Amino acid sequence: MAKLCKAGIQLREQVDDAFPDRDRTSDGWIGDKRHSARKSDHNPTAEGIVRALDLDVDFRSHKAEPYDFADQLRLLARLDKRISYIIFNGKIASYKRNYKWRKYTGINPHKTHIHISFTAKGDSDGSMFEIPILTGEPLNGTSKASKRKLGKKLLSSWNSNLSSGGLGSSTYCKCCTCGKSSSNPSLVKS
Repeated sequence: MAKLCKAGIQLREQVDDAFPDRDRTSDGWIGDKRHSARKSDHNPTAEGIVRALDLDVDFRSHKAEPYDFADQLRLLARLDKRISYIIFNGKIASYKRNYKWRKYTGINPHKTHIHISFTAKGDSDGSMFEIPILTGEPLNGTSKASKRKLGKKLLSSWNSNLSSGGLGSSTYCKCCTCGKSSSNPSLVKS
């Protein structure tokens, strides 16, 4: 039986706690048959662990927060070795460019959800993610100098006043253009 890695469970719970009224339509973690035909972190490892999580970007009345969340997550990823990469709004951030946003060239620009892939460390490490928008605490170890090295902020068309503050289930992922439904809400659709 496949299960989401502990880091994915923890992150999803923190987002749900911070934004309890958010839309979960594009949430997901486990891949369907189409995912199993290719390499994907939505597919279970040999141990049955899935290392990917998709979170719907509709935080309801909090229109800019998905952008702030994605930016704060990428800043944390430089320090938190549980995070492999993040894809959102046609951009990807990974260790390859020190977690700076760069153009994502995959088939789906990930505009309806934020994709987070985890490393093997996330399989057993379910500790809190110190993300300001979720905890209200400052991002540990991130100085002005290190933020500058990490590149520009991912911008939304919305204005946010929660860029460093805080507040305070698996269903389909829409990773590809198919968007079909299934009777199993835990499947990631492609």
